[in-house]
Amino acid sequence: MPKVSTWQLTVGAAVAGLALAAGVVTAAGPWDSGQRKAERQWAVAHGPLGGVHHERPVPGRPAPAPSAPAVLAALGGPRTASVNAPATAPADLAETLGPLLADSGLGPAPTACVIDLATGERLYGKGATTPMTPASTVKIATAAAALAALGPEHRIPTTVVATAEAKEITLVGGGDATLDRAGLARLAERTVRALRDRGADSIRLTHDTSLYAGPLLHPIGPNDNIAPVSALMVDQGRNDPGSTGDAVRTADPAGEAARVFATMLEERGIRVTDTPRPGRAAARAVPLAQVLSAPLSAVVERMLTSSDNDIAESLARQTAVATGAKADFAGAGRAVTAQLRRLQVPLTGVRIADGSGLSRQDKVSAALLTTLLARSADPAHPELRPVLTGLPVAGFTGTLESRYEPSSAGSGLVRAKTGTLTGVNALAGTVVAPGGRLLGFAFLAGGTPSPGAAQPALDRLAAALAE
Repeated sequence: MPKVSTWQLTVGAAVAGLALAAGVVTAAGPWDSGQRKAERQWAVAHGPLGGVHHERPVPGRPAPAPSAPAVLAALGGPRTASVNAPATAPADLAETLGPLLADSGLGPAPTACVIDLATGERLYGKGATTPMTPASTVKIATAAAALAALGPEHRIPTTVVATAEAKEITLVGGGDATLDRAGLARLAERTVRALRDRGADSIRLTHDTSLYAGPLLHPIGPNDNIAPVSALMVDQGRNDPGSTGDAVRTADPAGEAARVFATMLEERGIRVTDTPRPGRAAARAVPLAQVLSAPLSAVVERMLTSSDNDIAESLARQTAVATGAKADFAGAGRAVTAQLRRLQVPLTGVRIADGSGLSRQDKVSAALLTTLLARSADPAHPELRPVLTGLPVAGFTGTLESRYEPSSAGSGLVRAKTGTLTGVNALAGTVVAPGGRLLGFAFLAGGTPSPGAAQPALDRLAAALAE
């Protein structure tokens, strides 16, 4: 068992405390970070409909996510570390990381970048600007772009509108990939109340998915990792609503959501006179009811912690909608890239083909990922803080829950986004180094023999930064 110093116990306990606190609120929702409790209190304070937060953001810098400073403080983040904390010497890093990067489990030419998040100084690089297939680590870029375009307080609406005589209603998808049956039931209850106020007891039902454009299917084709990308879905199109992770999905998420909604209306006394069908909301439709997603800060955290592909594609399209781009795969990729350019990160050779990282056409560099982590830690960009607070905690949450033994050096100190495709493995995030410095890192590997060989090698690299 490696020797654990006093500072590791102190900072590790803080991170562990966040992870344990997250467990308390998991029962109320699939949230895995210490930010969740404060975000829930913030959401309650703003009422059931969230005011106008579903509108496009007004010009100007968004406010920070409410609990971000506390989360960074518990991590020993860049603005709380002592100015006297010893800097990590690049020569020491080269001596430490060089042999670890030579591990055969990482394939022929892994790339790496390590920076000090307090200063932005690059401490180590190997092929740092080389474009690589990032797998799910591209979700860091997706998250940063969505937060930059929309702000952490934005909420995604699902709406019901009616014709003037309330004989036909339309369920309008706003792109909320977190909408579940409980949320849809709340929308049904509000819709029923509004219909009764208008004296209606039977209606026709249509559903509108026109917010998004282009093919529904991800270019990889039908896959249990992701539903067809629709502006309207419930339970992410899962055939078994109680399932998590990989699961069989419906080929028609919007149609299924409308059918479930129709059943909910009938259970509440409103007769649906025909089979729900696709349609467009009338130009002069009357708003009846609406439900909103959690704040975008929470949605981003959930996406990063659990590596949720459906939410990631939704966030890429939300970025497109917010910036006036076409909300299809290509348009979303251009919109995300445009936001990255605004954040002044290195884009040489970068290609964003999707929001989730399932596409092998995605190309990013280790330098891009670490620069995004630095932007997210920068006081000038408080809107990006959920990129850091949403990263899984090694040994505790999300996709890193089972990757680190409790006795390992990185357990509780590494927070990182994982990336896995056949022959591609990656890890990018933050780690508290000796002395309390917060480092950002990215390790990208292609041509890997297997996850069983690559993932432990990546974990050793991140853990070495904590020792």
